[in-house]
Amino acid sequence: KKPMKGLKKNLAAILIAHPDAELFCFDEARFGTHSKLGHGWFPKGSRTGVKVSLGYQNFYVYGAANPTSGKNFILLLPNVNTACMNVFLEEFALELGDKKAIVIMDGAGWHKSKDLLVPKNIIPVFLPAYSPELNPIERLWLHIKHHVIRNRIYESVSKLEDEVCAFINNLDLQTVSSICALNYLSSYM
Repeated sequence: KKPMKGLKKNLAAILIAHPDAELFCFDEARFGTHSKLGHGWFPKGSRTGVKVSLGYQNFYVYGAANPTSGKNFILLLPNVNTACMNVFLEEFALELGDKKAIVIMDGAGWHKSKDLLVPKNIIPVFLPAYSPELNPIERLWLHIKHHVIRNRIYESVSKLEDEVCAFINNLDLQTVSSICALNYLSSYM
């Protein structure tokens, strides 16, 4: 409970200092060709074979979403590291233009790296350690994975990338905001 109190106090102070800034939640998710099996219905007494893929080609989806408006910015990148994080931050800052964003994120090493180049219009706020449940965008990654990779096999990582991109491009703002809404943020929106 104590780390949550510190997060709320820190977030409140930052929002007061930057009343014109928009609040976003950020994280990365790994998508790959390794099969993700889910439950299914089959005729009683039968054993239905399910094809699986044991390949480990993957890519990462970097994303920031506003839990209230559903506005989001998402990039596919090959790795999770400081270089890719810098690419994301630079592109996100360009997308924001003259606007500012307060970005809630976890404390991954590349989020706090000494080589990280944080643009002036992005203000990072770090979650307490070991608290992914406090980051609303984690729920968006689960939603995408449920609809795109569960019980499916992709012949190549590029076909999976195409499917993930198509799914993300068809997400509407209301869906994103309903998935990413969390109670602890409602008092700040």
